[in-house]
Amino acid sequence: MPELRRLCVFCGSSAGFDSVHRQAADELGAVMAREGIELVYGGGSVGLMGAITDAVLAASGQVIGVIPQFLATKELLHTGVTDLRITQDMHERKALMAELSDGFIAMPGGLGTFEELFEVMTWSQLGLHRKPIGLLNVAGYFDPLVAMIDRAITDGFCKEQHRGLFIVDDEAARLLERLRTHEVPQTPKWIRSTSET
Repeated sequence: MPELRRLCVFCGSSAGFDSVHRQAADELGAVMAREGIELVYGGGSVGLMGAITDAVLAASGQVIGVIPQFLATKELLHTGVTDLRITQDMHERKALMAELSDGFIAMPGGLGTFEELFEVMTWSQLGLHRKPIGLLNVAGYFDPLVAMIDRAITDGFCKEQHRGLFIVDDEAARLLERLRTHEVPQTPKWIRSTSET
């Protein structure tokens, strides 16, 4: 069972139009702090990024913010984090966030959130890590993404085994518990099908 001392959370630098997303960030942050799990995130003070950070800090939790130099402005940088790391660029930022973390959660967000999520999923697919990945599926936000991955499996672009690289849940505490018990498949990307043997 993986020990979740630190979780990296990918989420929007916007809060979205529906307050349910902000509420979910507040809930996840509070649960993480209560369970002694440190937050690793992108270092921003705005949107859901700022919301989850504020929630963790309000509950006396620990936060590591990782932000590239060009985004570390007064308007964007969260000055209240426990530990702030400033990187040279986005690539270094993502690598450090992954290195510091024992697992990953994606919340609703935009293109940056999708990119970060798919990168850690790809790294897992390639066997570069075996850390659990979860989607906090607030108001069904990730339903279309999961359907797209299922379609890729149906059409032969992903292996059925790779559906086990991530788990989906709509409740924060339950998602954390499932991440603790999730067995990441040890299936390489290039699996021989029975027709190829």
